[in-house]
Amino acid sequence: MKLSNLIESFIKEMLEDSGMIELQRNELANHFNCVPSQINYVISTRFSPERGYIVESRRGGGGYIKITRAVPDTDNHIINLINRIGDSISFQNAHSILQSLYEYELITEREAKLLLSAISDNSIPVSQPHRDIIRSKMFKNILINLL
Repeated sequence: MKLSNLIESFIKEMLEDSGMIELQRNELANHFNCVPSQINYVISTRFSPERGYIVESRRGGGGYIKITRAVPDTDNHIINLINRIGDSISFQNAHSILQSLYEYELITEREAKLLLSAISDNSIPVSQPHRDIIRSKMFKNILINLL
């Protein structure tokens, strides 16, 4: 298993108990025998708002990273997602949003797979930036229908 996946799993396990944790970047890096930038990478890519997390950090000697699992009100969460999408969205960002919806049990695994297929690059056979614009319109329509 990749180191990034191990770090992600470790953090998610810690979050299961209280929904919020405070980490020391250097201590976590020492635990996994990696550089602190690896911890930053995992946190920024795997614990984003699109995936349902709030991350706060404070630098310095007593610095920490605080990760909170947001518990969404279904309708407000979907409305916030629609507003954050904007006029364009990449497949990677759309995938993160769908993963968040699945993790919060707002959609089933089957629905997530169908939606991923519908908004994939293969399903939108136009060049960039038009592909991300079309994906945004499609994705917003799908989310509106989840309300």
